[in-house]
Amino acid sequence: MNPALPWIFPLGCLLLLTTAAECFILPNSSHLESILSKYQDEEPRARSKRAILFSDRQEILMLHNKLRGQVYPSASNMEYMTWDDELERSAQAWAQQCIWDHGPSALIRSIGQNLAVHWGRYRSPAFHVQSWYDEVKDYTYPYPHECNPWCPEKCTGSMCTHYTQIVWATTNKVGCAVNVCKQMNVWGEIWENAVYLVCNYSPKGNWIGEAPYKNGRPCSECPPSYGGGCQNNLCYRDYRYEDTIIPETDETNEVETSQLAEQKPVWFPNLENKPTKPVKPKKTAPASYMTQVITCETKMRDKCRGSTCNRYLCPAGCLHSKGKIFGTFYYESSSSICRAAIHYGILDDKGGLVDITRKGRTPAFVKSTRNGVESFRKNKPSNAFMVSKVTTQTLDCYATVAELCQFKKPASHCPRIYCPAHCKDEPSYWAPVFGTNVYADSSSICKTAVHAGVIPDEEGGFVDVMPVEKKKSYVGSLRNGVQSESLKNPSDGNAFRIFAVKQ
Repeated sequence: MNPALPWIFPLGCLLLLTTAAECFILPNSSHLESILSKYQDEEPRARSKRAILFSDRQEILMLHNKLRGQVYPSASNMEYMTWDDELERSAQAWAQQCIWDHGPSALIRSIGQNLAVHWGRYRSPAFHVQSWYDEVKDYTYPYPHECNPWCPEKCTGSMCTHYTQIVWATTNKVGCAVNVCKQMNVWGEIWENAVYLVCNYSPKGNWIGEAPYKNGRPCSECPPSYGGGCQNNLCYRDYRYEDTIIPETDETNEVETSQLAEQKPVWFPNLENKPTKPVKPKKTAPASYMTQVITCETKMRDKCRGSTCNRYLCPAGCLHSKGKIFGTFYYESSSSICRAAIHYGILDDKGGLVDITRKGRTPAFVKSTRNGVESFRKNKPSNAFMVSKVTTQTLDCYATVAELCQFKKPASHCPRIYCPAHCKDEPSYWAPVFGTNVYADSSSICKTAVHAGVIPDEEGGFVDVMPVEKKKSYVGSLRNGVQSESLKNPSDGNAFRIFAVKQ
């Protein structure tokens, strides 16, 4: 990396510039606008999507404020950070250059900047923000008695200025952009499809000889402009700094809708009514659900058939029903699924989801009373099953079944998954989909769910997935605006099926 270049100002302040984090003081808004105008097209054109997903923007902003509010030692003057659209646009202009260095040089004197890049497996922007903050492990806060008159540099690692920029108390605005660079020179190596994150900050921090914030009781030394407001250990002013979460729409992404030309009405002559054959309505394919709705008395041997047992939804009120169960840890196949789940402690009398796993023939079953349910003894060999809890997990658009829950025999269960909206347009090299109906487990779960039609792309939602053994080949198709790819003779990995969830 390039060595640090100190800048000497008449007032004696030294500005720290590094290849890892460069920060700034904003002279005035008009000056910033004149600089930014150099990186904008002169001719008007249709607006495109923002430089960063709205969900990523929210995550970056919330993580910055969370980290700023939990610094140690505590900060007495840490200001709440807000998103700035001009900083976002300036970050976008630089990210599109695909240059692994700080810049542009004319702007970098007026803004702070943190950079990150990766390739290969998906990393969210918040992952990089957290990694910047994690430099705190190498940083020792300079207390006032150590600053005489200037505070010492107390970084024992290769870099701490990413961290100090994030927690610089007077830096209260951030704007970031993400760009995928087809080729990018990173420290002498050419990275293909490099994901470049640029975050710009205002006012800048990282002044040599100064601490990033004042130590003391949170909000005890806030600037007067905050009027004494404090939120989560941060100086906060409601009417100006509250970041209202609004749903992501085309409007918030700055996408202009095409203007339709005015159409003149067209009149058709009355036609003689002729008898026509009734048109049969098209049959719609029923939604496919993995979860089976059962009663309190439903036995495992009645429902669990095939290579993998499915997921079951038990009703409320099974605690005192008549369904019998046999066994304690393993339950005999003629046992009630729902009452076995209550007996084992997976469910209570309110009901809910349960997964079961078959365990083959077991020589005997021991009776016991647990959680208000009495089980019975059976001394002859019989097929058995186990119950397990169903968890819910929220994923991004890039997670795969191979990462989440690989196929294992005799059965493996995945959590119920909540997918975000707008996964359809994620690039295939980050969120691929292989197959139709049965998908390779290297596919993006949530983008696959859109392809399969089990969730709408504009809303997202819950899905169930079932890992299965791999296929010899996977056939691609275009469904619901998602093009899946074909895959022949896969050398490794397994497969999965995806199901809708009844709401």
